[in-house]
Amino acid sequence: PVANATIIPSPPSHQVHAGDPVTLRCSVQVGSAPVTFTWLHNGKEVSRGHLLELRDIDVGHSGTYQCVATNQLGQDGHRVFQALSPELALEVTPGSPWVTGGVTRVAAGVGGALLFLLLLVGVIVAWHRWHRV
Repeated sequence: PVANATIIPSPPSHQVHAGDPVTLRCSVQVGSAPVTFTWLHNGKEVSRGHLLELRDIDVGHSGTYQCVATNQLGQDGHRVFQALSPELALEVTPGSPWVTGGVTRVAAGVGGALLFLLLLVGVIVAWHRWHRV
């Protein structure tokens, strides 16, 4: 029988920005093949398969996710076993990463430009002093 179903999120953060892609992978530590996987979002079935790929997510994707791993034993398949993963809480914050991460990128770009200008002025001053002597 299947046992110890777990969800591995990628990226590993449980808080993501709207527009980000998120992949959830369900795996079991114990269970003979074939194992089928069903995904639940807030208790409702949303997908099947060991991967749940959420592309371009929005605030509506927030909530709890669980995977249900199922397999059967015996030739007749009458004995069905299920393992329910612990809940994974996913929080989608509105706005794009360009709003928060973009500020950091702009600041880094300005800092880099200032450093370049400072080095350029230093080279010009050194060149002038060298050629005066």
